[in-house]
Order: sequence, then C-alpha cells, then structure tokens
Amino acid sequence: MIYLSVFTFPNDEMEFDFLMEEKRTCYDSFYPFKILSKHGFERIDFEPITILYGGNGSGKSTALNVIAEKTGINRDSIYNKSNFYSDYVNMCEMQLEDEIPENSRIITSDDVFDYMLNIRNLNEGIDQKREKLFEEYLDAKYSHFQMKSMADYDQLKKVNTARSKTQSRFVRSELMANVREYSNGESAFRYFIEKIGENGLYILDEPENSLSPKRQMELMKFIEDSARFLGCQFIISTHSPFLLAMSRAKIYDLDEDPVDVKRWTELENVRAYYEFFKRYEREF
Repeated sequence: MIYLSVFTFPNDEMEFDFLMEEKRTCYDSFYPFKILSKHGFERIDFEPITILYGGNGSGKSTALNVIAEKTGINRDSIYNKSNFYSDYVNMCEMQLEDEIPENSRIITSDDVFDYMLNIRNLNEGIDQKREKLFEEYLDAKYSHFQMKSMADYDQLKKVNTARSKTQSRFVRSELMANVREYSNGESAFRYFIEKIGENGLYILDEPENSLSPKRQMELMKFIEDSARFLGCQFIISTHSPFLLAMSRAKIYDLDEDPVDVKRWTELENVRAYYEFFKRYEREF
C-alpha cells in the first residue's frame, strides 16, 4: 500500500534564496537547512517499503522527522525543533496517493527507550509497595486492635483479612502483579508489534537498536507481511543488513553524492559484513 507517493525537499538554490532573504546573523545554525541539499537529496519516490541508508550525519533522521512533521502523523517523544524548522518544512512538498490513516506514526529510538524505562519504573513502584504491605500485614495480624467507631471500619477489615490469610496471599490480594519485564530486545520488539497496526504509514528511525540479529530478522518479516497483507507503508532509516535485505524495498543511499537508489548488496555497510565473513569462512 502507498499513501505517500512523493516527497520533495528544498534544493540548494531554494535554500540559498531563503537564507539571503533572512539576513539574520544571530544564529549559529540554520538546521535543517544545508543538511540534505549538500548531497543533492531533493526527492523521494516511495514504495510500500522505502529505506534511507547512510552514515552518521548523512541526514537520515532529519529527512524522517521532516516527513513526519509535514504529514502530521503521530509521535510520542518530543522532538526539539530549531528556529528555522517550520520554515524548512513549509518549503517541502508532498504528493499523496491515498489519505494518510489517523493511526500512522513515527517511531524513534527515544520512544522505545521511554517504553522500556516506563516498565522498569512501574515495577520498581510495585516492589516498593510490596515491602510496605509486608509491614502492614505483620502490624495488622499481631496488633491488639479494637474498633471504637465507624472510622475504624477499614482498619478492622484489614486486620481480619491479615488474620485469615498467609502473608503472601494477603500481599497478592492487595497488590497488582508486576508487569512482566522483558529483556531490552524483547521489550523493543514488543513495542513495534503493539504500535504498528493495519492500514497505516509508519516511519521507523533505526528500529534495529536494542534488537539482536534474530529479533531483527523477526522484525523484517513482520514489516514485510504488514506491507504486503495489512495495508501498511513504511519509511525506514537503518544500517542493519537484515532490514536492508527486505524483499522489494527501495533503498536510497545518502552516502552517495548525489543521493542514488541502490541494491542492498551494493551498500558499503553490507559489503563490510560480507567481506568480514568471507575472510573467516573456513572457521564456519
């Protein structure tokens, strides 16, 4: 499925004209101006799966965030915008093949990290509450409590509950079970599964972070199936050879000048993996 068919960024000449008209010298940076134009990256023609590949500083994340801002899709983590960010986004153009669904979103490494941190913080709070309940159980079970007024009714119920149950049963009845805390890789993978639904445009910024090779291959299959069967479109930035190998993905190499479309086996990062394993082939 294709919702967003074409996206164009301002070229070098457009940026030059804008900056000359501004004539402001109080800013050290005009980000995101001069990031994508320095490699002639002016246009993306999308497929159901489109990948932006390139080294650090190539502009992958910049491009994804600009596209997310222009399309107005959902995002969880706050994105720090520069003084000229809105000006730049306004100069971009996009062509839609179909209306972008409301459940569309951009997912960044910050989103995944916050998700894992929230689970840990929740479990820490539950653990602290459990220790407090242990103390309450002992106080209630062995206290010489006498009800003197209706204000003591809640305490009476707690004393009777403590005296009729074991410590573990008392705590379980008063406390929700811990949210299961998975490993970082498992939590990250579950986050993508939970957030990616049917019929949506999904922008994923280096989703391989925190994922083992096995999980990356599972995510690759999930993305392929979602694009093929569930009406999803994906725009992804990645270095992962597993994700770069996705079937029928269109890959833009932002390390090229000008930016060019490549097969995954032609990319420098993938070639480095290939040559490394070929060097040690006999050990396998």
